[in-house]
Amino acid sequence: MGPQHPSTHGVLRLVLTIDGETVNKIEPHIGYIHRSIEKMCEKDSYRQIVHLTDRMDYLSCHINNAAVCLTVEKALEIEVSDRVKVIRTIIDELTRLASHQLWWGVMGMDLGAITTFLYGFRDREMITDIFEETCGARLTMNYNQPGGLMYDIHPNFQKRTKEFVAHFKKKLPEYDQLLTGNVIFQERTKGIGVMTKEDAIAFGVTGPAGRASGFECDIRKRIPYHAYDKVEFNEVLFTEGDSFSRYKARIQEMWESLSIIEQLIDNIPEGEFQEKTNAVIKLPKGEFYQRVETARGDFGVYVVSDGKKSPYRLKFRSPGFSNLFVLDKIARGSKIADLVAIMSTLDLVMPDIDR
Repeated sequence: MGPQHPSTHGVLRLVLTIDGETVNKIEPHIGYIHRSIEKMCEKDSYRQIVHLTDRMDYLSCHINNAAVCLTVEKALEIEVSDRVKVIRTIIDELTRLASHQLWWGVMGMDLGAITTFLYGFRDREMITDIFEETCGARLTMNYNQPGGLMYDIHPNFQKRTKEFVAHFKKKLPEYDQLLTGNVIFQERTKGIGVMTKEDAIAFGVTGPAGRASGFECDIRKRIPYHAYDKVEFNEVLFTEGDSFSRYKARIQEMWESLSIIEQLIDNIPEGEFQEKTNAVIKLPKGEFYQRVETARGDFGVYVVSDGKKSPYRLKFRSPGFSNLFVLDKIARGSKIADLVAIMSTLDLVMPDIDR
């Protein structure tokens, strides 16, 4: 299957061993879009590295960018203002919502429901418009910088964000009416691709995919960063571990993201949007690691510094890589059509895996 199969959402090739329609073994073959990003980081400055990460999981671009910035700030012991922390939190949750909206639209389409694609993109456009006004881009976006933000928020930011929240709180129930409660959809996902909690932990599956199996792994809760320790939200957990649970986890997470934004949008503190940093950033010698919660799970940035303007070594821990390799474990014995549903609920983004 692949590397150009529509359901793989990118250049992923799966070598399937099948018996008729039954899948007996799955071997993911990756590398089609490998760009040596980690090697490039060894020659780039820390400011240049930030933008490389939005070419990985491009649907979590702001969150990936923030992870690099947090790593640099941790190494330099820079404390950003409360204003930056709150704005970064709101931006991250808008990013998570936009990612989940795209996933929902595509998941329906994978299983034959074209309308979801139109509804998902209808709502996602409002967030994309906010991002375009904020940073000038609609896909591979850059807004975070080591020490803060590239610019302060646009004068329309709070107004348009509140308009989106009001709009989407009315539209999100439509997602349940259109797809969640659909009998055919439930037949295609309930009891399909079951991942136990032990499997999730053993393979390092994080994000909504891991939490749908009962694995408590939300970095926002476990190791709070930004302003997540200032807001009330639930870690969405299910225990069934099947495709339907992974679907429900993301739907429920969208409600939690809306709640987080509502708690913060009228309470953005005054303050600087950028701390003073040197034009050329050099980290002290040592090893530094920072984790964040992207739309797909635990994303980590590990830097080994020798005191120069570029890292001696930089390693990204991307959630997509671990989430992909549990596929063989949970899809063996399924039908080929079920494999499409299982892959969709893992929400794979290939540039996050091929770096």
